[in-house]
Amino acid sequence: MEEIRFHGRGGQGAVIGSEVLAHAFFIENKYVQAFPAFGVERRGAPVTAFCRIDEKQINLRNQIYEPDHVVVLDPTLLETIGVTQGLKKNGAVVINSKREPAYYRDLLGDDYRLYVVDAASVAVEHRLGSPSNPIVNTAIVGAFSKATGLVKIESVEQAIEEYVPIKKENNKKAAHAAYERMVEG
Repeated sequence: MEEIRFHGRGGQGAVIGSEVLAHAFFIENKYVQAFPAFGVERRGAPVTAFCRIDEKQINLRNQIYEPDHVVVLDPTLLETIGVTQGLKKNGAVVINSKREPAYYRDLLGDDYRLYVVDAASVAVEHRLGSPSNPIVNTAIVGAFSKATGLVKIESVEQAIEEYVPIKKENNKKAAHAAYERMVEG
């Protein structure tokens, strides 16, 4: 079983991102689960979402405390929340940021595989959200696809087509652009 934890802020699309990723795995004939955990439900508040994938039925119904991978939609959360808490050694950390991966390597250490993509710029380029509030979820899922190799970008694009209610083409293009621009650190 692979377990993925998303960290974002209300309005960034962490919940939909986890659901799109789960749907992409479902397209590839995997068993999946995706669910959120909310604190204060308001725009800008920290949000955690979870995704599980397996070759067999998933019976667990609890939050993910020891993820294989972590996706960070807002890099400021690294300063306030232990996003790598419980992350398995050699797990992937995918961060939406303009900063170079070396900055996060110094912050997070060497126990994890590190990937950075400027998903916010990708989202703005594809008219997803606004410059002050970009919706980065589909872009970061595209980057996750490349970073981990667990799911094909074509499956992500198909999941967006089937699951995302608006701006399907923009979201698919954003996922593909982030897939191409993701940088390993």
